[in-house]
Amino acid sequence: MGDGVAVCRIFVTFASRESGFIHREKALCQQLSRPVLYVIGDCRTNFDAVWMMMRSRIIAVSYLNTIPFIYGIEHADVKLHADLVLSPPRNCAALLRAGEADIALIPVAAIPTIPDIRIVTPYCIGASNSVRTVVLASNSPISELRTIYLDSHSLTSVGLVRVLSSRLWHIEPEWRPMDDFSVLDAPQEQTGYLMIGDKVFTHENNFRYYYDLADQWREMTGLPFVFAAWVARKSVPEWTVEELSSALGYGVEHIPQAITCYHYDDKPYAYDYLTKNIDFCFDEQKHRALKLYWTEKMKVDPPINPG
Repeated sequence: MGDGVAVCRIFVTFASRESGFIHREKALCQQLSRPVLYVIGDCRTNFDAVWMMMRSRIIAVSYLNTIPFIYGIEHADVKLHADLVLSPPRNCAALLRAGEADIALIPVAAIPTIPDIRIVTPYCIGASNSVRTVVLASNSPISELRTIYLDSHSLTSVGLVRVLSSRLWHIEPEWRPMDDFSVLDAPQEQTGYLMIGDKVFTHENNFRYYYDLADQWREMTGLPFVFAAWVARKSVPEWTVEELSSALGYGVEHIPQAITCYHYDDKPYAYDYLTKNIDFCFDEQKHRALKLYWTEKMKVDPPINPG
């Protein structure tokens, strides 16, 4: 940059649970005797372009089950040089596909549909037991269901309920999009509702029957399940992946602090959910489960343009 100008790096990007808006915290730059160039995300200078090329953009899911990851990214002592944006699961995949991100935590159903990416880090959003926040709820037994409303926020869960309907439950319901979540307040008979994420906690008393999809998958296969995995573009350097892995590990080791930091300490279910329901370790069993899920999903939901 030359001796006459100093460059000040700025901002970590994140979204607050309360507002849902993206905020940028600017790092303070030490006063220098020579001119200072403040490089900010909204600039369109050549210097800004050079700096942004050096950074990665990370997209992650905005649910309770990701707060250990978010905490690690924001608080671990690593040199990640990346900006973090939170989004619903399906949007994470769309942003990655559109080239708006370099690294993302995305629903595993979307991974085969995005070219030039690879699975990275030994961490995921998985379940070895009941997951609790991916359920099919109804006021009728599953064998009597004629219609199932689908929460489209996660393609993985939509694919999973279709696989289970075909392979385990042996039902052929009518599939409807759940565009308006108010239908959960007045459930109909012989109708199921696929719910994912934090909304399960607020509606779990509205139904007589709950089918935890991780339990149902394990009954069918004997394996755990993976709902979302970290992926990166092939151009992302390995040192960035290693720093990300270190940050994620730090977050998983500091779950109580993450709960407090993101204001879930008033939720009595938060700690048990993150330590008993969610399994963050992407081990060999989960890799096997993921490959089997892709195979089974292809049978019930083949691509429009095969190959």
